[in-house]
Amino acid sequence: MTVKFADITADAPDFEALKNHYSAIEQRLAANDTSVVLAAIDQWDKSRRDVQTWQSLTHLRFNQDTRNEAYKQAREHCDELTPRITELDVRIKKKLVASPLRAKLAEQIGAHCFALWESNVTTYDPVIEQDVVAEAKLEAEYNELLAAARLDFRGESLNHEGIDKYKFDGDRDTRYESMKVKWDWFRAHGEKLDDLYDRLVKLRDQMARKLGMDNYIQLGYRRMTRVDYDQHDVERYRAAVRDHVVPVCEEICRRKANTLGIDKTMFWDEAVHRPEGNPVPNGDHDWMIGQAKTMFDRIGYGLGDFFRIMADNGYLDLKNREGKAGGGFCTDLTSYGMPFVFANFNGTVDDVRVFTHEIGHAFQAYSSRDKRLVDYLWPTYDACEIHSMGLEFLTFPFMDLFFGDQAEVFCNDHLISSLMFLPYGVAVDHFQHLIYADPTASAAARHEMWQSVEKIYLPFRDYGDLPYVKDGGRWQLQRHIYLSPFYYIDYTLALACALQLWVRSRQDRGDTMRDYVALCERGGEAPFQQLAASANLVSPFQANALQEVTAEVKKELNI
Repeated sequence: MTVKFADITADAPDFEALKNHYSAIEQRLAANDTSVVLAAIDQWDKSRRDVQTWQSLTHLRFNQDTRNEAYKQAREHCDELTPRITELDVRIKKKLVASPLRAKLAEQIGAHCFALWESNVTTYDPVIEQDVVAEAKLEAEYNELLAAARLDFRGESLNHEGIDKYKFDGDRDTRYESMKVKWDWFRAHGEKLDDLYDRLVKLRDQMARKLGMDNYIQLGYRRMTRVDYDQHDVERYRAAVRDHVVPVCEEICRRKANTLGIDKTMFWDEAVHRPEGNPVPNGDHDWMIGQAKTMFDRIGYGLGDFFRIMADNGYLDLKNREGKAGGGFCTDLTSYGMPFVFANFNGTVDDVRVFTHEIGHAFQAYSSRDKRLVDYLWPTYDACEIHSMGLEFLTFPFMDLFFGDQAEVFCNDHLISSLMFLPYGVAVDHFQHLIYADPTASAAARHEMWQSVEKIYLPFRDYGDLPYVKDGGRWQLQRHIYLSPFYYIDYTLALACALQLWVRSRQDRGDTMRDYVALCERGGEAPFQQLAASANLVSPFQANALQEVTAEVKKELNI
């Protein structure tokens, strides 16, 4: 019987009691008996699941209502306690990595966890405890600042998610004016945003140096537990996007100008693909949930039963409202074996895109919930995004449920948007490498860095006279830059794999779905490239992999 979300509780751990419990586990890890050590690992894993459930629930509650003082205080307590708990985990991971029984343990729990732990133990030391707490507070400050925004547009008072619906409007003046209001807000708060980021960058650089690293780039990669590729692989991948995808995006923008009957595609035209505007879902939130139940029932492979469990037991929070943090994400209430999906519907195509994306994450987490180790419940973020972006494409044949006779239009638009996203995604990654290689750069220099990467990857973008963005401020809307450094490239790597699922599903949907479900069930038991290969997907780091999938999209779009 599934526990309803409303009945879930997770108390903050008593740190001293937890510390004593961990000490007892450490003593058992010293035994020269594999069965004793495995039992100790299982005890440790149970504790980690309880702690992660508390952390996830605490941060979820805060994101659901950033104005709630009790939620804010609980989040602050969580952020302060988390580094101390991390220290306890690191001590155990160090013992396991150095264990004389490591080879025998790997036979039982897999070798990949040891690779993850070897990376984890280099990312934390008590010397950075207060830095980690300070980092979390700055990240929360950024979230609160954006969540509190009120944007007045044509008689409405909107938050950022609310005003974004107008970027899809068929009326060009409406698109432009709504963006002007949005970026006027960023210009008014630009100094605050620059200061927040400056403190985050310098703090992260300081942590890296305290841990004996040259800069945060090295620490950032280790925090992302990238164990089967490095910075040089990423650089080659970015170059492939520049060489093979950017020219196609330039052609898309030229074609769009003709379609829209305008001289040139401007920034406020990028999200729209035809004069009447983009298709919108044919109903409201409740209607969409009902349609989604039908869709997942038709898809099969366990998705129907899973989605009904999520919807009927309160594990979805999809409505945009005042005080709610922006964006969308999936989190995991580990001790209960249930994921939770958070989003902000605004009545646009993004509702369907974000919804199917996050359900992909949730289905994977649910499918691998019985893994022995919490380390294997989720893969690293690069592989995680295959499940989410993959489901976006695998639902294409059922889009008539949301868009009626505009379903094909939606699917073509989604392909265009996906291809256009690749250059932006790698631009964000390149920008962050520049930032953390020069952590003392001024705010003006950082805006110039963004402009420099836009020239490489987004040469088709023209901001016109829009305030702030024309001077290099576009990056400040990207939450990952503030909250999850070096994450963003993972979306593009996974997209290169997800597009392969789209191609294959049109050739043999049954085999593709079976590979997709098997990939979800594997969770995080292997690194990115091994997981991709297990689903018969070609790593985006392989020569011509990106070029081949881009060619398929071009063919479909008659480019």
